Amino acid sequence: MALAEPPLLALTTGEPAGIGPELVVMLAAQSLPAARVVAVGDPGLLAERAAGLGIALEPLVLAPGQAVPEAAPGRLPVWPVALRTPSRPGQLDAANAAYVLETLDVAISACRAGHAAGMVTAPLHKGVILDAGHAGFTGHTEYLRDACGVEEVVMMLATDLALHATRPGWRGSPALRVALATTHLPLREVADAITAERLSRVLRILDAELKHWYGLPAPRIAVCGLNPHAGEGGHLGREELEVIEPALAALRAEGLRLDGPLPADTLFTPRHLEGVDAVLAMYHDQGLPVLKYAGFGSAANITLGLPFVRTSVDHGTALDLAGTGRADPGSLRVAVALAAEMAWRRS
Repeated sequence: MALAEPPLLALTTGEPAGIGPELVVMLAAQSLPAARVVAVGDPGLLAERAAGLGIALEPLVLAPGQAVPEAAPGRLPVWPVALRTPSRPGQLDAANAAYVLETLDVAISACRAGHAAGMVTAPLHKGVILDAGHAGFTGHTEYLRDACGVEEVVMMLATDLALHATRPGWRGSPALRVALATTHLPLREVADAITAERLSRVLRILDAELKHWYGLPAPRIAVCGLNPHAGEGGHLGREELEVIEPALAALRAEGLRLDGPLPADTLFTPRHLEGVDAVLAMYHDQGLPVLKYAGFGSAANITLGLPFVRTSVDHGTALDLAGTGRADPGSLRVAVALAAEMAWRRS
């Protein structure tokens, strides 16, 4: 059953010294996609960044559960979270790490309580959160996993065409979706993290979510090898032979359509991607540089396996651009549009 009105999305404003707050302001000044958005952050910070950009903004302070009016350019509903200390563009302050985490907690709680259909996140700065003493913090994806008490989530980036490409009659360019078997790990820890159990969990989630969100009855997933040349028959590493190939074989017996493990340097070519619905890369910088080259600024990060919709931008805090007015809200707009359509589909 379709929603009676556009879905409400909680939009966290990210690291206050970065471009997140001004991207939110820029988005509020535009005609939004088919969604209602409520920002989660400090209303004074948003008003200050709007004034610096010469944008007329009316922050409308609300509490989760209160009625949110229809979107209108220049009007921004806000669930307020107070900065711990004043913030200046481009100047990190560890005192505001707790503020950033509180914005996430407010959005998560609102989604779990049914006050929002999903959440969209502006970029945060992992280093300053760690510097503030929040040991073990590795990013949005893992924080959301732990907050929701789920065993596994999957980080997937998709170009802005990826969701729409499944619509009847679509004639756009081929979509690119890249999911990750591991996320924010030092490279020397990746091989040990690639286990049959992890691969099985990740691929089952990816298969199920592609069916659910994209309407693909039997998604085809191409799986990268870990080593150069996918191990070259064991001469360049044995993870493919001893871990990846047996895991894929077991999943194929369950009915999953899996290609691989394939050498990453040739998998990401048009011939090998033809007919592929998603690629599973073994680690962060194996797959995401290709995705970002193909669609940086017009792609979004999607967290699969959560009890609610979550998308994010495809970039970082860009401290050097903060306060200059040169930041591009394109990826945030895509993230909002994708979250809105996913929320519609969930209904």
